Amino acid sequence: MASAAVAVPSRRSVFDASYIRSEFAAVGISAHFIPLIWKYVLQNPRCGDLDGVPSLSTAAYALLRQKFRPTTSTLTATADSKDRTTTKLLIRLQNGESVEAVIMRYDTRLGKYDGKPRSGGVRSTLCVSSQVGCKMGCRFCATGTMGFKSNLSSGEIVEQLVHASRYSQIRNIVFMGMGEPMNNYNALVEAIRVFTESPFQLSPKRITVSTVVNLIPFNPIGSSSNFKTSSDQNVKKFQKVLRGIYNIRTTIRQEMGQDIAGACGQLVVSLPDERSAGGATLLSDIEDLRI
Repeated sequence: MASAAVAVPSRRSVFDASYIRSEFAAVGISAHFIPLIWKYVLQNPRCGDLDGVPSLSTAAYALLRQKFRPTTSTLTATADSKDRTTTKLLIRLQNGESVEAVIMRYDTRLGKYDGKPRSGGVRSTLCVSSQVGCKMGCRFCATGTMGFKSNLSSGEIVEQLVHASRYSQIRNIVFMGMGEPMNNYNALVEAIRVFTESPFQLSPKRITVSTVVNLIPFNPIGSSSNFKTSSDQNVKKFQKVLRGIYNIRTTIRQEMGQDIAGACGQLVVSLPDERSAGGATLLSDIEDLRI
């Protein structure tokens, strides 16, 4: 009688930090080599294997071939806003689902803080997704119309930065893409730790989980919602009430990427048929304070 076939588990992302560390420890390989592997993939985002990572032991190469892939996700499409300040990435996951991430380029010198010009310069922020779909079901958010499908692994979250780094040098990360990050807490925390380690070395103060108080003008999501966008005048009046009467420090979100459905609340795994073109005009800070 023939025995039943045993399913072979899919290889994991090298950016699944806790898994690769435990596998290395189990066979006596130093975790010191893990940042070197991450650096290699970051510098060679299209590499098909990990045989080119320098200075590893024979046992390490064998383990990587058996259980890991450089990335488990694939960048399948991009779309640029007309002003070229925003790029949306469509990323296909190993399970066949897709998520979107958004690169936002802006110049903080064009914004103001308490009516005064802000210091700084040109920088890029990456808006990352933490889930496929979302359980919250917010009626003003296109992602909510998908329902909840799956959590991303920490490696799949980190891989969004790997893909985005092909287009911009990312300085800031915001967990404001698809999904509710706190509903995927363990992967969220692990991804943040990787972001702050070598080779990414992002400052913790430049990583934002969507728990901050700010005002986000409604971004249209087609027939999925009957809401309408408030006028700039009404948004400023509301901010004035919060700040002046209740002493609540609030920001008004800078709208970016509406023409490619890349603004807040518009991510729903869809892309325009053609990439937009046009000259770049840098915007002020994504969360510019206005009085």
